[in-house]
Amino acid sequence: MIKGAVDWVDARLPVVNAFKKHMSEYYAPKNFNFWYYFGVLSLVVLVNQLLTGIWLTMFYSPSDAFASVEYIMRDVQFGWLIRYMHAVGASAFFAVVYLHMFRGLLYGSYKPPRELVWIFGMMIYLALMAEGFLGYVLPWGNMSYWGAQVIISLAEAIPFQVLPFVDGTEAAAMGEALTTWVRGDYLLSEATVNKFFALHVVAIPLVLVALVVLHILALHEVGSNNPDGVEIKKNKDENGIPKDGIPFHPYYTVKDLVGVVVFLMVFAVVLFFFPDGGGYFIERPNFTPANPLATPDHIAPVWYYGPYYAMLRATTFSFLFDAKTWGMIIMGGAIAILFVVPWLDRHPVKSIRYKGMLSKVTLMLFALFFLVLGFLGTQPANNSFLGISFTGWAQIGTFYYFIFFLVILPFGHRFEKSKPVPDRVTGGH
Repeated sequence: MIKGAVDWVDARLPVVNAFKKHMSEYYAPKNFNFWYYFGVLSLVVLVNQLLTGIWLTMFYSPSDAFASVEYIMRDVQFGWLIRYMHAVGASAFFAVVYLHMFRGLLYGSYKPPRELVWIFGMMIYLALMAEGFLGYVLPWGNMSYWGAQVIISLAEAIPFQVLPFVDGTEAAAMGEALTTWVRGDYLLSEATVNKFFALHVVAIPLVLVALVVLHILALHEVGSNNPDGVEIKKNKDENGIPKDGIPFHPYYTVKDLVGVVVFLMVFAVVLFFFPDGGGYFIERPNFTPANPLATPDHIAPVWYYGPYYAMLRATTFSFLFDAKTWGMIIMGGAIAILFVVPWLDRHPVKSIRYKGMLSKVTLMLFALFFLVLGFLGTQPANNSFLGISFTGWAQIGTFYYFIFFLVILPFGHRFEKSKPVPDRVTGGH
């Protein structure tokens, strides 16, 4: 009976064929290592965010945002748990995505034929940043209010003007018009929360899920990369099966299950003992209602926006435009440049395993500076270290960030000697 039911469904909707194509007959390289856990962990966290988010919308009210969050935390059965699962899950999402992106840089997973896989991944990252910012505002605590005030007001830095109206009304600055449109009002208000709630709950999640599907489909079309950077499709047996490949199911589903269990254990420890992350996941001012008359001592974004916020604050020069406008350009450029990494990297070798020492050192420095920028973005700019202000350190980190992409990736290989790349993958089990 079960087989008959499956056959009946499969004749009308090819579920079995889809399972075979993407799981049991999808051949992945046999030498995946630790770095390949973070793709599936991203899916795990995405499911957590969707399920807990749906549950939270049942009790959240944009018209009385802060009070409804307090109601969830205090009066709804297990409401505190679901809310913290969602809040901690946001930080976990960015953590695994950053590690997933770093693995791409390690092993050249953006190189041909996987350019589209990388671009879809960067679009997911961009949508995730938008989703995180919108969700950050919804609790309507004092840091939510002032953080939104700072970030939205950045649009005022756009120097251009919109055309005057037909009736002769004076042309308005495009930045001011855009800021008002984003807020939905002349000040941050209930209209802003309503708009952000709709985007956070409906619009961006639809885009995010669609991009995740496209990312996976594009990946399974060209095949997964591996730590050696060797294309396993070039070595097939008489049946057309890659000699260095193994079926994703059951081999990697079982292996990934181990990673998922370990991740959930760490997630549970954070969830039950450090849900606010020491003020990095949920800032302390966010436990008080939004107050336009009480500015927090230090306004800073959540940690996962720290690197870009540090770049924004590091921009202090004025030429043609003011420093705020240049800060917006540099911050936007830091994100936009990630989309063209497949064409910036001219190194003939994919994997860091076989690149020279220069590539290894510069990549490690890039990771270090990115972490430093993340820390600086959450700290007051007037602090100092080793006699250099945090603004000065942020300028150094920002300079290296762009040098890495614009100079080291395109030209660094000319100054090093790479190791020979093997014809087949190594280290498989």
